[in-house]
Amino acid sequence: MGSEKELPVALLQSLEGVPGFHRQAFEAIHRSGEQVTSVRINPAKAAEAARGIESFKTTLPFSSAIPWTQQGYYLTERPFFTFDPLLHAGAYYVQEASSMFVEQAMRQTLDLSVKLRVLDGCAAPGGKSTHLQSLISAESLLVSNEVIKTRASILEENLVKWGGMNVMVTNNDPADFSKLENFFDVMVIDAPCSGSGLFRREPEAIGEWSPHSVQLCSQRQQRILADYYPALADGGTLIYSTCSYSKEEDEQILDWLLQNFELDSLPLQLQKEWGIVEVQSPERRGYGYRFFPDQVKGEGFFLAAFRKKDGGDFHYRPSKKPKLQKASKAETAAVMPWLKPGADVSIWKQQEQLLAFPALLEQELLVVADHLYIRHAGVTIGKLAGQQLVPDHALALSTLLKTSTVAVSLKKEDALQYLRKEQVILQDAPTGWALVKYENLPLGWVKVLPNRVNNYYPSNWRILKSGSN
Repeated sequence: MGSEKELPVALLQSLEGVPGFHRQAFEAIHRSGEQVTSVRINPAKAAEAARGIESFKTTLPFSSAIPWTQQGYYLTERPFFTFDPLLHAGAYYVQEASSMFVEQAMRQTLDLSVKLRVLDGCAAPGGKSTHLQSLISAESLLVSNEVIKTRASILEENLVKWGGMNVMVTNNDPADFSKLENFFDVMVIDAPCSGSGLFRREPEAIGEWSPHSVQLCSQRQQRILADYYPALADGGTLIYSTCSYSKEEDEQILDWLLQNFELDSLPLQLQKEWGIVEVQSPERRGYGYRFFPDQVKGEGFFLAAFRKKDGGDFHYRPSKKPKLQKASKAETAAVMPWLKPGADVSIWKQQEQLLAFPALLEQELLVVADHLYIRHAGVTIGKLAGQQLVPDHALALSTLLKTSTVAVSLKKEDALQYLRKEQVILQDAPTGWALVKYENLPLGWVKVLPNRVNNYYPSNWRILKSGSN
C-alpha cells in the first residue's frame, strides 16, 4: 500500500491499550489488500421461489455461512453485482458481514415473534432495514428514517426491492420523533461516524479522517441519540452501532448514554470462534462489541445494546384531519383482484397513488402520518386510469402480488436488456400487463400491445452500464 494509504498514526496511537487491538496484525491486514465480500439472502423471496434461489446459490461464488446471522454468506470473490438480475429482484442484499451482527442483538434482547414497533434511525442505504424487516414478525412495524433526501430515495429503492409490506420510509430530522413519545419498542441507531472501520474496503477514506472529525462525529452521535430517545418506550431496546474504531464514538458514547439516560447495558452471548471482542466502557462498565478485521472475517464495527428503564405508555389521539385517506370502495374493488386472495390489507390513497398496508397496523400508519413526512408506506399498488389499474413497480416486487399474474420468463441477456429499460422482444405473449421474471423472481412490468412491448422499468433505477459480467 502506498504511503498515501498508510493508516493515520493518530488513529493507531489512540487504539493502544484498547482490548483486542494488536497493532502489527491490524496494520498487516490493512496492507494486505484482502477484501471480504458477503451477501444476505431475502428469506421472503427464497420462500416465494425456492427453485430460483437454489439456482442463484449456484450462480454466486458462495464460500461459507456467516456464523452470527441465519441468512448471510461469504463469497469467494466479488462478482459484478450490477449484472445479476437477482440483485435487482431483491433476492439478496450485498452487505458487510460484521454489520449483520445486529441480528444477534435483536434475537438476544427481544421476542421477535410478537408485535414490535421498530425504528431504524439512520437507515440509508438500507442494509440494516432490509435485515430488520426479515427478522421481525408480519404484524410488526418497521419505520426506516433517513434525514438526507437523496439518501432516502436509495433507501426506498432497496426496501421496495426487498418486497415487505410492514415498512415505512420517512425523511425527517431525528428531533421530529420527539412527537412520538414512547412509541417504539426497538431503536436501531447505526450512527454516522468517522468511518475508520471501513478503511480496508475504502482506502480513499483514510485521507478524510482526522481526530477533529472523530470529535465532530461523537458530538453528532450524542445529538442524534438524544433526539430519538424520547420515542423509545419503557422497557424498549436501543441498539447503537458505528463503523468506527475510535473510543470517542464507541465506549465513550456508552458512558455518555448510561450517565444521561435511564438505561441498562445488555451483555450479549458470543461464540469464541467468532473473534468478536467484548469490551466495557471505562466509567459505567457498559458492554460493547468490537470487530477487528485481523480477528473477524469482516470490517471494523462496534455495537452495544441497552434496555430503557423510564418512559410511560404511548397515548394516541386521532387527528381530526388524517393525512392519509382510505381508498373508496370502487378504488379498493379495482385493486383487490391483483392481490393474493385473503390478503389482510387496507387500501389507502396518497395523492394519486393507491397503497396497501397491513390492516393490523392501521393505527400505527395514521399515527406516523400525523407526525412525520412519509415518503413510502407499505406496497404502492399503482394508480387508476378510469377503472383500470396502472400497476406500480413496487407491486411487482412485493410478496403481495397474486401468484397467478400473467408472467413472462426471460433469460439473463434479455433480463439485463429489460433492466436497462430497452426494448424487449417477447414471443406469443398475450396483450395487456405482464410480469417480467428471471429465475422465478419478478423484475417488473411490461405492457404488451399488438405491435410492440412497452417497458415499465423505473427510469431512475435502470442499469446504465453495458455488458453482462
